[in-house]
Amino acid sequence: MSNEQQYSDTTEMNYLDHFSELRKRLIWTAIVFLIFFIIGFLYVKDIEQFFMKDIDIQLTLIAPGEIIWIYFMMAFLVGAVGTIPFLCIQIWLFVRPGLTTKERRVSLSYIPAIFILFSGGLVFGYYVFVELILPFLLSLNDGMFNEMFTVENYFRFLFRVTFPFAVLFEIPIITMFLTSLGIVTPAFLRKTRKYAYFILIVIGTMISPPDFILQIVVAIPLIILYEISVVLSGFVYRNKQKKHETYMDES
Repeated sequence: MSNEQQYSDTTEMNYLDHFSELRKRLIWTAIVFLIFFIIGFLYVKDIEQFFMKDIDIQLTLIAPGEIIWIYFMMAFLVGAVGTIPFLCIQIWLFVRPGLTTKERRVSLSYIPAIFILFSGGLVFGYYVFVELILPFLLSLNDGMFNEMFTVENYFRFLFRVTFPFAVLFEIPIITMFLTSLGIVTPAFLRKTRKYAYFILIVIGTMISPPDFILQIVVAIPLIILYEISVVLSGFVYRNKQKKHETYMDES
């Protein structure tokens, strides 16, 4: 067998090994998600009461399918939040062999931050919904019509507001990670700041009612997150530059 063929076979085996490992980790992640999903399904009434305790409205059920939908959505929420740390750890374990000792330590420290920011985004989105968006929408009625909220429509609107915040709160971690990979730099983030502001304001208009003041109120936290991302990107970039300079001096 030629050296070239041996190299090809070895490469193919490495790919198969990596694929097998990735498949195993995804299966374990799916199992953990299923466990949390079942837990959420069992405690769906408690979760529903938690979401309803801060509002003074009565939800109406108009179709049998709505109760099934709410059970699955509540369970999915619990499953997603509970699985995030485990998923991040599995990703870290998968890429760990290709990282240096310092990179392993730094990347591992991202995992708690990812979970905290995601959960914080959900809490913030819920606060915005309960304290700003819902009261504003109810104030538009001003007694003109009888208010009736269906279960599906109410929670669909609630999740539409909270989930984008949960994802957008990950911007600082994503920015730090991309900076460490050399994909983005602080200079690039500062240069594209006005475009980023525009995109964040558009997102704010999509997840909030058509009121200019309310849209600005929703967009301001997202803009602050972007500015935090710029600062953190600068921190990672400077550390990366110092590491490179130290390596060049030692060489």
